[in-house]
Amino acid sequence: MKEMLIITPGPTAVAENVRLARAKVTTNPDIDLEFYDFYKRTCDKLAQFLKTKNDLRILAGEGILGLEAACASLTESGDRVLVLDNGIFGHGFAEFVELYGGQALLLQSSEKEAFDIEILEKFLEKDHDFKYATIVHCDTPSGVLNDLSKICPLLKKYGILTVVDSVAAMGGEDLQVDNWQIDIALGGSQKVLSAPPGLTIVSISPLAYQAMENRQSPIASFYCNLLTFKDYYEKKWFPYTMPISDIYGLDQAVDNILFDQEILKRHAMIGKATRKAIKNSPLELYLQNGYSNTVSVIKVPNGLNDQELLRKMRQDYQVMITGSFDRLAGKVLRIGHMGENARTSKVAYSLYALQKVLEESGLKFETSLQEDFLQALK
Repeated sequence: MKEMLIITPGPTAVAENVRLARAKVTTNPDIDLEFYDFYKRTCDKLAQFLKTKNDLRILAGEGILGLEAACASLTESGDRVLVLDNGIFGHGFAEFVELYGGQALLLQSSEKEAFDIEILEKFLEKDHDFKYATIVHCDTPSGVLNDLSKICPLLKKYGILTVVDSVAAMGGEDLQVDNWQIDIALGGSQKVLSAPPGLTIVSISPLAYQAMENRQSPIASFYCNLLTFKDYYEKKWFPYTMPISDIYGLDQAVDNILFDQEILKRHAMIGKATRKAIKNSPLELYLQNGYSNTVSVIKVPNGLNDQELLRKMRQDYQVMITGSFDRLAGKVLRIGHMGENARTSKVAYSLYALQKVLEESGLKFETSLQEDFLQALK
């Protein structure tokens, strides 16, 4: 069996040193005091990476755990929560809010563009009585990137706590938690960090802790209760057994990120070059603006079937890209140039494979996706 080239928008390819780190001899993380120090050092490195002095925690669960945990920990019955909706995951936050008794108000903006700040400004002038607001940094199904540097300070101007899903952007796009006044920032191990799936990253501000501690009712969950970790280091007690091998791997992945001083530049160059190659072809990008440098989303050409295209890429060229889901199912293809995927040779070959499969399916090209991509990088 030939090794598959993974160019999906998460999970991503995992670096060899991360895989090897997960093979270290393990101890009992519940009672090994040295592991508490190791966990804390890893959290501190992640905080440095996120440019924050807030508490940082690593949770045992895929990135969706963080989204639910934030809503579970903040939401009480009747709380009004503003959900900024310009994508499938943005819209989906409302389900978590309502699951824990909150009243989700969806504020919509075009899902083909970055969230319109003017819409938010005009809305908040009339109505800003919200406990917190949810925002998706990069909405992975469409690849739209929202400008947190403007959105979060605007919300904080009205005293609204900010909860940000940066799972698909964290590491590949600039993220300044403190400067942008983000109360809860959420990430996942399997995207730009390029570790295996299974871990959530969450930073928690003092104001977010205060809101959790001043609740009138207890948090209606144990596993999703962010307060259970609050004094873990002083008490030398985790609320559940930590997946020690996964955290060994994540620690190495964070070291890789911190060592890569050009990571944002690399993602920007590869994202821009990918989009330029696509625009110079018969293909069409799904978005009109708000392009993320971690994922490019392409409309499926008329008359073609996304699953058949994806199958041929896997079978004939050993390349794994992906389609999308929900209302975008069958309509788009997604190339995840993030983390270990964001390497020139990998993206170039993936574009070559995509063009070959499309040509075999009857689409005519006058240019080369691969050559245009490489030329755009010069």
